[in-house]
Amino acid sequence: MGGQVVRARAGRRDEYRALESVLCRSSRPEAVLDGLLGCYPFQRLYVADLDAILQRGDHRATLERLCRSHPELELWVDAGFADLPAAQNWQASGLGRAVLGSESLAAVPESDAWRGDGIVSLDFRGDQFVGPAGLLQMAAAWPARVIVMTLARVGAGLGPDMARLAQLQAMRPDCRLYAAGGVRHAADLAALADTGAAGVLLASALHDGALSRAELAAFHAPASASPAARVSAPGQGR
Repeated sequence: MGGQVVRARAGRRDEYRALESVLCRSSRPEAVLDGLLGCYPFQRLYVADLDAILQRGDHRATLERLCRSHPELELWVDAGFADLPAAQNWQASGLGRAVLGSESLAAVPESDAWRGDGIVSLDFRGDQFVGPAGLLQMAAAWPARVIVMTLARVGAGLGPDMARLAQLQAMRPDCRLYAAGGVRHAADLAALADTGAAGVLLASALHDGALSRAELAAFHAPASASPAARVSAPGQGR
């Protein structure tokens, strides 16, 4: 937001401030990414371009620099895509995989094109789903990878939303679900592993130094191990 990485708290974006982290001395995206990679050799970075989501500019130039400096890193980018063509155009630019955030979608995508490589973020504020109602009701239309974004828990230290994750898993058992919001420590990672989550988006627990490299390594298993043992490092949540 505004050219820097911000500390997200409970989705109250007017209260977001520049990130202060034990991993880096600056809130510049390049410095934060270097800090994250110094903490652990993450292979994937989730980025929420909050200015793009709020329709007041974007950080495309910043993402281009990050891609050039870290070509080995896979980026998942939510930049406020309103429909599938916008996400497809982004993905064609080579700046990472487009994440369709439900809060930005104008309607449920009708094309089958998003279901293979696509990623959707199902966004919740409290108990309320934010996005086209049909998207939550039509689990069969979801792509293979779904981020479960509980905004009230992002940066709030409340623990993961286990009940919602279990609910969505029951609706679409074959989906790879990624929990976003609330992870505090290794015990939360263990609980998510027990649910069968495909992965987790981490931010606050990393920037606060609550997770060690060894604890992260225990959950970042090879593909032959439990599919729950996957971690992605967001610059910060949404």
